[in-house]
Amino acid sequence: MDPGLNPDAPDERGSAPPRKRDRHALSSSLAGVGSRRILGMRVDGLRTSVAADAVLDLAEAGAGGMVCVATVHMVMEAFDAPDFQRSVNAADLVTPDGVPLVWALRGLGLPETRRVYGPTLMRLVCRRAEECGLPVGLYGGSPEVLERLRERLLEKHPLLRVAFAASPPFRPETEEEDAASVQAIEASGARILFVGLGCPKQERWMAAHREALPCVMLGVGAAFDFLAGSKRQAPGWLQRAGLEWLFRLASEPRRLWRRYLIQNPRFVFHLARQLRGGEAA
Repeated sequence: MDPGLNPDAPDERGSAPPRKRDRHALSSSLAGVGSRRILGMRVDGLRTSVAADAVLDLAEAGAGGMVCVATVHMVMEAFDAPDFQRSVNAADLVTPDGVPLVWALRGLGLPETRRVYGPTLMRLVCRRAEECGLPVGLYGGSPEVLERLRERLLEKHPLLRVAFAASPPFRPETEEEDAASVQAIEASGARILFVGLGCPKQERWMAAHREALPCVMLGVGAAFDFLAGSKRQAPGWLQRAGLEWLFRLASEPRRLWRRYLIQNPRFVFHLARQLRGGEAA
């Protein structure tokens, strides 16, 4: 690990109490934001600017926090693993990244929902952190991706304070390594920690560490690779059509075939049952 890269929808949210949370930290930014359960997993119906406001509110409160950027993949991981579903439902915010989730939320009575695309949210949060002087951290990705990501962020936001950057091993960390990671993150003073470990690893990691860390953690998945330029993003028209998965499958078939060719049809089947009233929301 190298920390030296210096520079209310009540009832819909989970009940796990976060670490010394200021319960009013999100009251203004999420006023009027509704939530729905999609196959049992909570997703909040909002837009990118509102999500960014909420992240900055949590960061300025300095009481930690956990923000999930939800996709169909995450919904199905939660559908198959109740413990994972509980962790996501207990997050401070769960944004709809996947276009099918936006459609589902609109169908469930939240017509103003917009897509909160992970890379776009990360860019906006970095811009606002730069304006507010809030230091950020980066946790995840390979060392090469992490360094390129940091360079590109500073090209766009030269006054952004990247207080911490670390590429953890792909294997599970030992207890000693994990304790050192937590200590380094806290010592860096980062108020916002972008976590790019991929789903469901990053959500499990955030849930396991939210009580120990005072920074707000934002799980952004493939945003590290996209913003670093190591992976291509789908064209805008494919994203708007809800077909980004097809572009990613064509780009990485061996890694992603199961996620898209098995989980996507399962999602459609179970969501159709839910919308017909055959499954509890």
